[in-house]
Amino acid sequence: MSTIYTFLAKGGPVMIPIAGLSVLTLACAFERTIFWIRLISQEHRIVHDVLDAARCSLEEAEAIAQHARFLPIGRFLLAPLRLHQPSPETFRLALEAAADKEFVRMRKGDKLLETTVAVAPLMGLLGTVTGLINTFNNLNIGSGGTSEQATKAAAGIGEALLTTAAGMVVAILALIVLRIFVILQARQVDTFSEVGSEMELIYRQVWYEPNQVNRPAYLPKGSSVEPTQVTLETL
Repeated sequence: MSTIYTFLAKGGPVMIPIAGLSVLTLACAFERTIFWIRLISQEHRIVHDVLDAARCSLEEAEAIAQHARFLPIGRFLLAPLRLHQPSPETFRLALEAAADKEFVRMRKGDKLLETTVAVAPLMGLLGTVTGLINTFNNLNIGSGGTSEQATKAAAGIGEALLTTAAGMVVAILALIVLRIFVILQARQVDTFSEVGSEMELIYRQVWYEPNQVNRPAYLPKGSSVEPTQVTLETL
């Protein structure tokens, strides 16, 4: 603990916000890592179970999705299954709306990481500049100076550069984490698109289109003539 305090003290007051950004970056990375591990490790099983159940019973598929609603893929599949006999267009709109909501949630923390990538190097540069100013202000050049004063000046410059190094390290770490999460988000967009299309096809082919074929033809109210009774004589 004393080593960390000494390191922060050498960099000056600017090291405090840099250290704060590093803590926020690590906390965000830890929270998002747990989120993605849970999603990726269980996503395939949930999709498989829901799609298989949807071919036999929409109620059973809804129950499975309801049980998995703590994950984005579960909420995504549950959204259209909650509807009562929707048209294919309504079914697709429910999938799209749910996907948009989940993508927003998946991008949680991205703004923080983007801010860290942009601000941390600038904070490090600011700390270096202020440190150099203090070093040169304390350097007595007019009196000729001594080797001891020159050594202290060199040490002061080295300490001032610590903030730049710290800011760059924090920014690089945040950038790496951000790029990994962006790649995972892009993969989820493809997964949601593929699973949503398959779910919509199952609904159309298994549940919606057979009901349309079996539905009786429409006759005007009060009509007593069947369509098969129309002949050339009646025309």
